[in-house]
Amino acid sequence: MATVSMLGMVLGVASLITVLSIMNGFAAELRDRILALVPHGFVVAAEGRIEGWPQLAEALALQPGVVAVAPYLTDKVILSGHGTLRGASLTAIDVQRQAAVSGVNEAMQSGTLTDLQQPFSVVLGTGLARGLGVAPGDTLDVTLPSLTVTPLGTFPRSKRLRVVGLFAVNAQPDGYQAYVSLETGQRLFGAGEGVDGIQLRTVDLMQAPRQLAALQQSLAPGLLARDWTQTQGSLFRAVKMEKIMVGLLLLSVVAVAAFNIVSTLVMAVAEKRGDIAVLRTMGARAGGIMAIFLAHGLGLACTGIGVGAALGVVLASHIARITATLEQWLGVKLFDPSVYFISELPARLQWQDVAAVIAASLLLSLLASVYPAWRASRIAPAEVLRYE
Repeated sequence: MATVSMLGMVLGVASLITVLSIMNGFAAELRDRILALVPHGFVVAAEGRIEGWPQLAEALALQPGVVAVAPYLTDKVILSGHGTLRGASLTAIDVQRQAAVSGVNEAMQSGTLTDLQQPFSVVLGTGLARGLGVAPGDTLDVTLPSLTVTPLGTFPRSKRLRVVGLFAVNAQPDGYQAYVSLETGQRLFGAGEGVDGIQLRTVDLMQAPRQLAALQQSLAPGLLARDWTQTQGSLFRAVKMEKIMVGLLLLSVVAVAAFNIVSTLVMAVAEKRGDIAVLRTMGARAGGIMAIFLAHGLGLACTGIGVGAALGVVLASHIARITATLEQWLGVKLFDPSVYFISELPARLQWQDVAAVIAASLLLSLLASVYPAWRASRIAPAEVLRYE
C-alpha cells in the first residue's frame, strides 16, 4: 500500500510539471507569433485622427524607453477575389518605419514591404490569400466601410489592389491581416494627411504597460497611450486562466495519491497498536507518537514528490525529442504543420511552477498524514494491553 501511494505521488507530480511546461510552451509560441506583428504600444487620438503626426512622432521617439515609432491607419474591410469574399483588417503603414516597430518584415514569405511603395498594392497574410485564392501578381477588390456619393446614387467606396507579397507568422493574423502603404491608405480611407495613431516599440515588451502608463502623463490633452495588453491582453489572460484550471484539475491526481497515504497510515496504526501502547506505558508522550507517524507519512510523500519532480523536469526538458521518437516508431504525425501552427510539442520549464507543484503536494501530504497520526496518539494503553 505504501509503494502504491508513493507511485501515485510520482505520477501525479511528474504529469503536473510536464503539462504545465507544455502549456507554458504553447503560451510562449502564441505570444511570440502574434506579438511579432503587434507593436508594444500605441498613441491614438481620443476622437478623430491625429494631424501633424511627424512632429508627434519625433517627440515620442525622444521619450525614455521608446526605441522606434511609426504611423498607421487601420479599418475593417471586405476583400474579394475570384468570387470569394473575406473580412479583413487593412492597416496602412509607413514602409520605411514599420520594420523598426514590428516583425512583419521578417515574416515575409513572398515579396518585401518596400514593394508596397507601388501605388494601390497590398501585402496579405498567407491564410487570407489562400481563402481568397490569390497570389502575388493577382488583383483583388477592397470595399471600405464608407460611402461615395455619385450622380447615380450612394455606393460603398471600393478600389482594386494588386497583391505584391505574402507574410506568415503561423498564427491567427495570417487569416485576417493585410497591409498597404500609408499613402495608399490615406487615399483609400480619405484621411488626408492624418493618421489613426503612432505605433511604438519599447526596450522591453513586458515592461511596455508600465512605460506607456508613464508616457501618458507627458502627452497633450486628447491623446491616449495604449499598450499591447489592452489590445491582445484578453487572449493571454484566457491562456493564463486555462493553465490555472488545468493545473487545479491535475492537482486532484496528486490529492488522490496524497490521501492514499491515509490508508497506509491507518493500516500502520492498526498494526502497531500494541507497540504504541507499550511505548506509552514506558513514558512516550502523545506528541512523540504523533510525530513518528507524521514522519512516516511525510517520508513516503517526500520520496514520491522528489522522484516525481525529477521525472517531470526530465520529461518537460525532452518532450519534443520524446514525441519525435514516438512519431518515428508509430509512423504517425502528431502535429501536421499543414493543419496546426506548430510541428512539434512545445515546452518551456519554469522553476516557479516546479516549486509551486512541490509545495502544493507537500501541503496535501501533510494534511493527509495529520489525522492518522492524531488517531495513533490517542490510543489508550490500558484498553489495548487488556487483551494482550
